[in-house]
Amino acid sequence: MVIETTTLGVLALIAIMAVVTLVTRFGGVFIMSFLRISPRVESFINTMASSVLIAIIVPMAVTGDLGALAALVATGVAMLAIRKPLPAITLGLMAAALVRYLN
Repeated sequence: MVIETTTLGVLALIAIMAVVTLVTRFGGVFIMSFLRISPRVESFINTMASSVLIAIIVPMAVTGDLGALAALVATGVAMLAIRKPLPAITLGLMAAALVRYLN
């Protein structure tokens, strides 16, 4: 399947990605509504979330530029200090923006 990179093609791709995202999100909730959340299932869900996060962060830490490293360090330090994700992410974004602006 080939979709041209015209304005209409790009909008079609965005619409397709939005539908796939919604189907997977709602489908996951629908499927989980039939499962009893046992301690084993809860452990799996928590572990999977950590695994996905690590799979995203480690390659960025190894191959990322100085801005990416600044964001990782700032976010990590902020999470350890204030233990609130949204301010920590904000500080990480600000660190990356500052480093990239100054370079």
